[in-house]
Amino acid sequence: MNKRIGVVAIIVEDKESVEMVNKFLSEFSEIIVGRMGVPYKEKHVSVISIIVDGNTDEIGALTGKLGRLKGVSVKSALTQK
Repeated sequence: MNKRIGVVAIIVEDKESVEMVNKFLSEFSEIIVGRMGVPYKEKHVSVISIIVDGNTDEIGALTGKLGRLKGVSVKSALTQK
């Protein structure tokens, strides 16, 4: 399968899910090129942006696991080729 480069945006609204978010990101560290996290204290959310380089199955597995967590929203954008 061809590798694709992309960006995954993660918004964490439930602080109880933070530990699992970090666990999943560690599990998929081989496809993560970079990560930026910003705690938005005034709105009580955390915003995480990660750059990924992997095949669609790997990226889909990561975003799927994250998206099933309570209070976590995930969106991704990938290169076409």
